[in-house]
Amino acid sequence: MAKLKAGVIGCGGRGQSQARGYHTSPDVDLVACADPVDAVRTVFAEKFGVLNAYSDYRQMLEKEKPDIVSVATWTPIHKEITITAAHSGVKAIHSEKPMAPSWGDAKQMNQACVDNNVILTFSHQRRFAAPFIKAKELANDGTIGQLCRVEGSCPNLLDWGTHWFDIFFFYNNDEPAEWVIGQIDASDPQEVFGVPVASSGLSWVEWQNGVEGLVITGGAAEKDISNRLIGTDGIIEIGSQNAKPMRVLSSKSQGWTVPDLGNLESKGNETVLSVLDLIDALKNDREPELIGWKALQATELIFATYESSRRRAKINLPLDVDDSALITMLESGMIGSVPGD
Repeated sequence: MAKLKAGVIGCGGRGQSQARGYHTSPDVDLVACADPVDAVRTVFAEKFGVLNAYSDYRQMLEKEKPDIVSVATWTPIHKEITITAAHSGVKAIHSEKPMAPSWGDAKQMNQACVDNNVILTFSHQRRFAAPFIKAKELANDGTIGQLCRVEGSCPNLLDWGTHWFDIFFFYNNDEPAEWVIGQIDASDPQEVFGVPVASSGLSWVEWQNGVEGLVITGGAAEKDISNRLIGTDGIIEIGSQNAKPMRVLSSKSQGWTVPDLGNLESKGNETVLSVLDLIDALKNDREPELIGWKALQATELIFATYESSRRRAKINLPLDVDDSALITMLESGMIGSVPGD
């Protein structure tokens, strides 16, 4: 088979991380890159030996005709680039997360790829990280009994929360979600990758098989635990960056135990593994692990949480609005200021 041609749009840190995946594969040539910032584009091209560097990604798509495109830009322009690339003849698009600033944009991106028979994946690369793979295994092999509840703690719902919602689906074998109820605080709103995020919040989810989930963000978040899985017969905890990677409490053991992650950790960098999985999926005509519909189901929970806060009500899925309730409420002044200011 002829080598696949890849191009990277957005030459910063995450673009470079994805480029390492293409360089690792014997089946891909990284032929081009695009970034409007001259210095960033030049560093990338020199670092990865890319001969064709463009300031305009449209020119790159037209002249190089890549088979795979990485979209490693800030979130507000994901939709434009993804839809343009989907119409350009590429076979696959691997994009950074979060998907988009609104639920409607996220759906349009995915639909453009479906309509053009383009594989769309997103960088929820924690599905390839050792602690999360081990947690899924233990949650499904009876070690903690039947999985009942999953919890996550992180700085914000959009950027970090998309990882935790996605990994909750991963633990729960991508069971569809049933409803969401949540609340957000925007008294000190910030931006991540050009999109507003709430100061803190809570999101409670129930899946169709009865498993429940909780994401705690911002000032309300736990400091030492990033994920917790609770079963009928035990608990799994995955530590934060400054804590032990993982520990398990089960009636089958005496106290907390630390699983051996050696074989899983030896598989390599999870971003590289996610790119290699997409390449293998193209070669073998299969669905990649990070396929777009999985990113959509995680993204829906983010915007459903915002919508629940706006309505002050439980949101039964599928979500029936296309905007971001957070952005709409900030723009209208409904939230984001302290009464009396």
